[in-house]
Amino acid sequence: MLLTPKRWKYRKQFRTHLKGKSTRGSVVAFGEYGLKATTSEMITNKQIEAARKVIVRHTRKVGQLWIRIFPDKPITRKGLEMPMGSGKGDVDIYAAPVRKGRILFEVSGLSEEAAQQILTSAGKKLPVGVRVVAKWEVK
Repeated sequence: MLLTPKRWKYRKQFRTHLKGKSTRGSVVAFGEYGLKATTSEMITNKQIEAARKVIVRHTRKVGQLWIRIFPDKPITRKGLEMPMGSGKGDVDIYAAPVRKGRILFEVSGLSEEAAQQILTSAGKKLPVGVRVVAKWEVK
């Protein structure tokens, strides 16, 4: 099931600039290993779901997973063959604005080699550059 907000104050929002580093959510807080973004980009709910499936497939019985981002920004799109003008398009998907330095996923209960392999394969599903970090790393 794709992540979407249950309710929202405004249906359509402005697009944000993704300049600078992330100050919130930049350390591994819940698990032992995390997937950290090295570039800034919007990550859609479909991309988060694809990465989640990769991690869950390998950590089903032994590991635990935390998703540290939520797609709460609506992305609009005009319909096909619709003329310019006549207002903003309808909400198409939801995305999470991710700045570099943000922790995207965290896992625990796995060996270091397994966590490294699982998180790098999940990172290939995402449009941002990523690296695997441990809780005890200071970076």
